[in-house]
Amino acid sequence: MSDPRVLSIVLAGGEGKRLQPLTYDRAKPAVPFAGSYRLIDFVLSNLVNSGLREVVVLTQYKSHSLDRHISETWRFSSLLGNYIASVPAQQRVGKRWFQGSADAIFQSLNLIFDAKPDIVAVLGADHVYRMDFRQMIDAHLESGLPATVAGVRQPVALSKQFGVIETVEDDPSRISAFVEKPASTPGLPDSPGEFLASMGNYVFDAQALIDAVVSDSKDDSSSHDMGGDIIPSFVSRGEAGVYDFANNVIPGSGSKDHGYWRDVGTIDSFYDAHMDLIAPVPSFDLYNMRWPIYTRHTVLPPAKFVHDIDHQPGRAVDSIVSPGVVISGGYVEGSVISQGVTVDSLAAVSASVAMDNVRIDRGARVHRAILDKNSVVPPGETVGLFPEVDRRRGFTVTDSGLTVVPKNHTVNDDPFDDAPRLHP
Repeated sequence: MSDPRVLSIVLAGGEGKRLQPLTYDRAKPAVPFAGSYRLIDFVLSNLVNSGLREVVVLTQYKSHSLDRHISETWRFSSLLGNYIASVPAQQRVGKRWFQGSADAIFQSLNLIFDAKPDIVAVLGADHVYRMDFRQMIDAHLESGLPATVAGVRQPVALSKQFGVIETVEDDPSRISAFVEKPASTPGLPDSPGEFLASMGNYVFDAQALIDAVVSDSKDDSSSHDMGGDIIPSFVSRGEAGVYDFANNVIPGSGSKDHGYWRDVGTIDSFYDAHMDLIAPVPSFDLYNMRWPIYTRHTVLPPAKFVHDIDHQPGRAVDSIVSPGVVISGGYVEGSVISQGVTVDSLAAVSASVAMDNVRIDRGARVHRAILDKNSVVPPGETVGLFPEVDRRRGFTVTDSGLTVVPKNHTVNDDPFDDAPRLHP
C-alpha cells in the first residue's frame, strides 16, 4: 500500500479534572498554552506538517471555546478535499454521551464510513510535542500488524504514571503486554533505565479498528477506553506493534528537544511544560520554523516595554512575551506572558504563567503562579508568595506550592484582614 488514504481522528472530549481550575469552563484541549496557543494546536500542527489533512476532532465536554478556536483557526481549502472538522457527541446510537474514547469512535463510525480510509490515526489532543505521523504510519504498514501504538521513552521510576508498553523479547517492535500504571516494569534491552510509555497515539488498519470498537460496544464489562480496552485486545491476539518515538526525525530539531513529549495532565506538569520553553536552549523549541506550531493570530500590536512615571524601565528576562503585552515600569523574569497582559510600575512577576489579558497592577508581586485569562492582581497584592493566604482566598495551591488564580478573578475580592499587601 504505497499511498494509503488516512483519516485522522483527534480525541478532544476530555474533561481534564486534574487541570482544574483551568478546565472549569473549557475542555482540556482548549486550555491556553505558551502565550499564543491552545493545547490542541500541537497535534493539529503535527498533522498538517505531516501532510495529513483529513481530520475530525471529536468533542464533548464544555467544547464551545474549543469549537470556536478550531472554526476560526483551522480552515483549509476544500479544493483538494482537505478539512479539519469539529464533531460533537451526536447520540447516534442511543440517548447517551460518549462513555469513553473507544465509545467516542464507535458512536462516530459514520465518519470512517464516509471517508473510506485505508488507515485511521487516533490521536490525543492535549500533549506538547512534535511528531511526523507519516513516519509512524510507514512503520505500521511495514510491520503488517493491524494496530500500532506510539511509545515514548521514560525513566523506569515513572512507570506508575503511565500506560506501560512491554515488548516481545526477541522482537522489540511487537507488544507483549500493555499495563496501566504498574508499580514497576522491566527496562528496555538497549536502555535498562527506561521503558516505553504510551503516548496515546495509535494507527490502525481501518477495518480492524471498526471491528474492534463494534465488538467492544457489545461488552458490558468494558470501560470502552482505547488504552484500557481496545489496545489490550489487539495485544492479547499478538496483533499490536509499537513505534518508538525516539526514531521520529523532525526537520530543524536539535539534540536537546529531539524526542520531547510532555503530558500536561496536571497543574504541575502544565507549569513545568511552560518552564521548558524559556531556557536559552529550551527543552522544547517553539522557534523551529521548519516544523511550525500553528495557531490563530489576532490583530495585536507588538509587545512594548516602557518607563513608568518614576522612570523605572519595563524589563523582561528569560521570558516569553507575547503580542499586545505592555510592561510599564514592571519586571518580568522566568515567565510566560500571554497576549494583552499589562504589568504596571514596580510590579514584579517571576517563574509564572500569565494568560491572555491578565492585569498586574502597580507594586503587585506574582511568583510561581498561573493566572488564568482576564484575572487581575490589584495594587500591592501578592500571589504565590504566601501559599497559606492563597489557600484561604480559595485558590488552588498544589503540593509543590504553585498557586492558580481562576479565569476572570480579581485577587482578594473578599479581602482578609491578614492578607499581606505591599505598598510601593
